[in-house]
Amino acid sequence: MNDAPKNSPNTKPKTDQSDDQGADKNANRSADQLFQHVDFLLGAAAAHQFPDDQLPEIAFAGRSNVGKSSALNALCRRRKLARTSKVPGRTQEINFFNLGAAGEPKARLVDLPGYGFAQVPLSVKEKWQKNIHHYLSKRSNLLILVLLMDIRHPLTDLDKQMLDWASESNLPTQILLTKSDKFKRGKIKQVCAQVETEIERLPGQFAVEPFSVHNVEAVSLIRRQIAEWLT
Repeated sequence: MNDAPKNSPNTKPKTDQSDDQGADKNANRSADQLFQHVDFLLGAAAAHQFPDDQLPEIAFAGRSNVGKSSALNALCRRRKLARTSKVPGRTQEINFFNLGAAGEPKARLVDLPGYGFAQVPLSVKEKWQKNIHHYLSKRSNLLILVLLMDIRHPLTDLDKQMLDWASESNLPTQILLTKSDKFKRGKIKQVCAQVETEIERLPGQFAVEPFSVHNVEAVSLIRRQIAEWLT
């Protein structure tokens, strides 16, 4: 049985309804404080450009066109924080965003270049891959990986490679099945179960959640989750 990331939605202890409501209010307050100021810090095209400090980081990865930039914008409640485009692979650098009070960041969100569809020369793709691999394997700041998959097409070969790498690196990983608004509840449960079956074969810390930028509750849940990870 896989252990979910610390304080993940899948491991939240059972409480009565009044306790749940009070806990949710406190968690929402903590999330609002954390996300009160979200600022773009820098885009790194090479490892030597990464921020030189020890702030904890949560990295977002996923296939090109999975909705990663839209997810970051929704979580941060900012329309244009992360650039969205109809052209897959627009994110070409590792982008760092500070979280916390202005001038006193508490943590960072990190937007990794999408993998899969980017229409760029092979040499450029190889450079991206090298940069991403260096970040994921060497970055001591990295706390948790958030891996986004399109709920309509989960577990691509590249997704499975990322899961294998996370398992081998013992990196806690939260899987978000994006665009869940495209399916009804029964189908969502079916796909979640499919993904959970896949990760059962892997040692490590994994959790699975459906996600849609159009679902206020889903967005709030992950905002609270990020705040809990960082406490």
